[in-house]
Order: sequence, then C-alpha cells, then structure tokens
Amino acid sequence: MKSVLIIGLGRFGKHMAGRLTEIGNEVMGIDCVESRVDDAAQYVSEAQIGDGTNEQFMHSIGVNNFDICVVAICENFQSSLECTALLKECGAAHVVARAKSDIQKKFLLNNGADEVVYAEREMAERLAMKYGSENVFDYIELTDDYSIYEIAVPPSWVGKSILQKSVRTKYNISILATKLQGRISPLPQPEHIFQEGETLMIMGHNKDVRALTK
Repeated sequence: MKSVLIIGLGRFGKHMAGRLTEIGNEVMGIDCVESRVDDAAQYVSEAQIGDGTNEQFMHSIGVNNFDICVVAICENFQSSLECTALLKECGAAHVVARAKSDIQKKFLLNNGADEVVYAEREMAERLAMKYGSENVFDYIELTDDYSIYEIAVPPSWVGKSILQKSVRTKYNISILATKLQGRISPLPQPEHIFQEGETLMIMGHNKDVRALTK
C-alpha cells in the first residue's frame, strides 16, 4: 500500500483517486473548490479544502510523508507550476504532474516534477491505435519505442505452437498472455497452440509489432 496525495479533484484527479483507493492505497485529496472536495470524498481516505500553492497549508499536511504527490490541476497552469515547485521545497519524495503540451512538460520538469503525464494525449494515442488498426485491440505505451499490445492471432499461426512459430526469435516479441472467450492465461508455455478467435498480449518494439499486424 502506498500513500498518495492528489492536488486537484477535477475529473482527472477524482478518477485517479478512485482507482488508487480501489486497488488498496491510502489517498488524500485536496482542492480549493468545496464542491469538488465533496464530490471526491467517497473516493479518498481524507479530503480537504485547501490551496496547493499556499506554503503554510502545504507544510501543514506533511507533504514529505506521502510516497507520491500528484499535481492534477488542469485549468490553471500557473497554479500547477507553483504547486509542483512548492511540493519539492516541502520535501515531496516523488512528484507526478499533469501537462497538456510539451512546453508545459518542460516547465514542470524544470520546476521539480519527477514525472509528467499527458492525460488527454495518451488517451488519444491509445484510442487511435485501438480503432485505427484492424488487428490491434488495445495498446499501452511503455517508452517511445516499446509498448504492450493486445492483438489478434495472425491467421497463419492458428493451429501452430509458439515454439513452431519461433515467435521470439523470428518476430522479436514476447507473449505475456493469451485470451480466449474472456479468459486470460498468463505466460503461455512454448507448447501452447494458437486458436482461432484468440488474442495475444504481447510486448515488443513498435516497428516489430506494426510489421506483424499489417
């Protein structure tokens, strides 16, 4: 279990808080708008009305006691920037900040953010990959070059085993799991026989996966 501080309880902050709580973490949420705090109260261990750019307030909540601090402020970039810098000044161990552009990312990293996420862009890219590729059902970017994909089993693989197709050496991908009729089987053995209607969770270089799914 991790302790997480989320500053900004708009849609992004509230949904993140809910998911973090659901998987067993302790979450404290902060926003300067009372209605947002009230709306998010059910998703967090503790919710407070407060200003993430106020130094006295931030010191009072013990920022250094949290494993992760998330700056989820979206409507005011200046506030996001000030909050990020203040978190580091207060001793935050790891600060994750939300950005909408590359220039925002640059400023946030220069002002104390350890990690910057593009919520809208990452979702747009994921949906573009999912709906723009006939044989790709889902996609998670790991780095600029490597990703995890859920793909349809290539027709020529049906009835053959992982070993027979020399998947890793010939296609430069790793099969993390198979899924058939909603049932997931992780880390399939080399003897696994590919079936029609089956999908694969694979990890590999983007160019190798694109070549496989054409």
